[in-house]
Amino acid sequence: MRLLAVMLCALLAGCGSIGEPLYPALRIPSPVGDLTVVEQGTNLDIHFTIPPLTTEGLPLKEIGGVDLRVGPSPPNGWNAEEWARGATSVDVPTPEKPGPVQAAIPASKFVGSEVVVAVRVTNPKGRDAGWSNLKTFEVKPPLADPTNFQVAATREGVALSWNASTPSEFRIFRKSELQPKPVLLATATEPNYVDISAEFGKAYQYSIQAVRDTVESNVMGPQDITPNNVFPPAVPSGLTASVGIGAVELAWNRNTEPDFKEYRVLRSEEGGPFVEIAHGLDAPIYSDRAIQNGKHYRYEVLAIAQNDRPSAPCAPVEITAP
Repeated sequence: MRLLAVMLCALLAGCGSIGEPLYPALRIPSPVGDLTVVEQGTNLDIHFTIPPLTTEGLPLKEIGGVDLRVGPSPPNGWNAEEWARGATSVDVPTPEKPGPVQAAIPASKFVGSEVVVAVRVTNPKGRDAGWSNLKTFEVKPPLADPTNFQVAATREGVALSWNASTPSEFRIFRKSELQPKPVLLATATEPNYVDISAEFGKAYQYSIQAVRDTVESNVMGPQDITPNNVFPPAVPSGLTASVGIGAVELAWNRNTEPDFKEYRVLRSEEGGPFVEIAHGLDAPIYSDRAIQNGKHYRYEVLAIAQNDRPSAPCAPVEITAP
């Protein structure tokens, strides 16, 4: 009998002591903490992220529902239950997994008032960890969308133009081969913009959006363009002619365009037609030594671009060789 008792004690010691009972996990989704609201076009555009973990730190595998509401603040101070009763529910399809969520609700019924927006996420049994961060938002009359949005290639870059019915700031978005998603390129205060960073022969896609205070229009576009260099260079300017030793000395202002190739000089003798007398000039100077004393000459200069397109000739200058 004594031996049996010793064996029983040894058996119990080997199995260890009995611990606290383990309760089933509640699997309640963690509260949303990044809710944002933007008034865009005629809607309130709402974004938030459902966290990947439950309140117990376990992976969130099932989502019961999303309760998103928009409504005025209670008149006697904040009270979540009172606010929820008077708030408007926003239809949000239940996501299959955690992650970003976007929803929208027409802003028309809230224009001119201040609203509170909040969301809570439930598990399949309807339990939740409370409301998200609260966003208080003043809803204003919608901002009209820009119209007649156009893009065109110019020598300076891609020119964008549009019509706007009210004064606004404008956002310009661009997508390219190196930027497959639209990114903010610039902002403008007038309904036009020239993208001087655009390169000839490359494809671009542009969109625009009007903004005033906390109100945004819808994004307009996109407009696609592959600008090609079909433009002549600028007409040379500042041409002067002076008498040198046995020559007529010509000088003009330098062309600073990146696609400049060369200058060409034309001459007219005694009122005759202009004839090219020099080409392939890099510098904005030329000495005409093929002159005769007492003759009257007129000179013009034109520029050539890398695409071999010529500019128009500059205004002629006149001189009589001594």
